[in-house]
Amino acid sequence: MKSLIDEITRIKKTKVKDIIDKRIKEFKRLNSSSDRRWFYELCFCLMTANWKAQEGIELQKELCKDGFCNWSEKSLAKHLKKRGHRFWPQRAERIVLARRYTDNIKQILKKQEDPRQWLVKNIKGLGYKESSHFLRNVGYTDYAILDRHIQDILKKEKLLEESKTLTPKRYLETERVLKKIAQKTKLNQAELDLYIWYLKTGKVLK
Repeated sequence: MKSLIDEITRIKKTKVKDIIDKRIKEFKRLNSSSDRRWFYELCFCLMTANWKAQEGIELQKELCKDGFCNWSEKSLAKHLKKRGHRFWPQRAERIVLARRYTDNIKQILKKQEDPRQWLVKNIKGLGYKESSHFLRNVGYTDYAILDRHIQDILKKEKLLEESKTLTPKRYLETERVLKKIAQKTKLNQAELDLYIWYLKTGKVLK
């Protein structure tokens, strides 16, 4: 754990900190935006599960004005397939199913004691990781996003055991480990995720 903390502390003294701070501010601004804007972000997270984040960002720009809300499932699937999405039929289906929350997703989540648990139970295609990703992107700061890049770093640091699956129980246990790292580096979970992601990829996305 110490070597990871040292690396994060080092990066905090570089220009990367400014980039991450800017990204966090963008997430905070999104927190006060409309239900519809939250829905677009939900669709982004549905698309990028087990796919490339940069590709998801580009697709979100293409689809957020009309495609997410109005295209038929067939049209969505066709577009996702054309853009090279690995799971185009499933993602199109899940976006269409989520449309029942197009204009109230923010209102619903703001009332939840545990918004992540609500997402896992009510949005097909969102597990703990994807739900945490969505919540981080709309301004929540206390959920860990355990994608493969974060898991690789934690395994390298012997903070996460090798396993084919990350059960909800193991997810929450690992999240508590990251919380300790966040406290030691004086970061919240949202900031910590971006720092660790940068360590693994050299990029700061969303």
